[in-house]
Amino acid sequence: MYETLVLEKNEAVATITLNRPRRLNAINGKMIEEIDRVMDNLATDSTIKVVIITGGPDYFCAGADISEVINISSVDEGYEFSRRIQKVFDKINYLPKPVIASVSGLALGGGCEMALACDLRLASEKASFGVPEINIGVLPGAGGTQRLPRILGVCKAKELLFTGERIDARQACQLGMVNKVVPASELMNETRQLAEKLVVKPPLALKMAKEVVDTGMNLDLESALKLEAHVLAYLMVTSDKNEGMGAFLEKRKANFKGC
Repeated sequence: MYETLVLEKNEAVATITLNRPRRLNAINGKMIEEIDRVMDNLATDSTIKVVIITGGPDYFCAGADISEVINISSVDEGYEFSRRIQKVFDKINYLPKPVIASVSGLALGGGCEMALACDLRLASEKASFGVPEINIGVLPGAGGTQRLPRILGVCKAKELLFTGERIDARQACQLGMVNKVVPASELMNETRQLAEKLVVKPPLALKMAKEVVDTGMNLDLESALKLEAHVLAYLMVTSDKNEGMGAFLEKRKANFKGC
């Protein structure tokens, strides 16, 4: 079904593995097309509640495939190239389900930007992150100049964007880019454990929590608080709210239906 990805579904968790090993999982046009397609499919798959994106144990993604990008020779082509990747990574960002990046080895350029589009990021001790595009005369065009300062703050983001230097997994965790760092041999197990924690949560409330955070980040505080109140009001009249509160009072495990 896919040439540059491997898609596995295990109960309610879908795992997407980037699969261009000879190119260190570099992003080419085919991979963008396939990520676009798989995100559309997962968005409407009611059996899937959590998505994991990984590159495997050795490297996450080394960035854009320069052998393709070098052929861009006009302003219009450059703009369309950037907007195409941005729109696909937006589908990761706005997928109505949690997306976890499981990062081992290099996550550079577009690979780092893909990880930034995910909701949560777990990294192995040998992971490294960076946006080195400045070193080849360009800048990150898949959301890096916008998502990086939102996650790290403007000052540190500019340092990484201006110097093109890499940071290791521990530094990324200290800066708030990564949620947790684990030994490489334990990375996928830790990622699956996190996914399993999310699978049992009420899917509608989880979807709404993600949407409120992502939308509210771009609003003034008063507007964001009103949005929060509207969404809470909506959740208050759902079956999952009655089930969750009933289970809490009855000291039993809740059985959420997503409605």
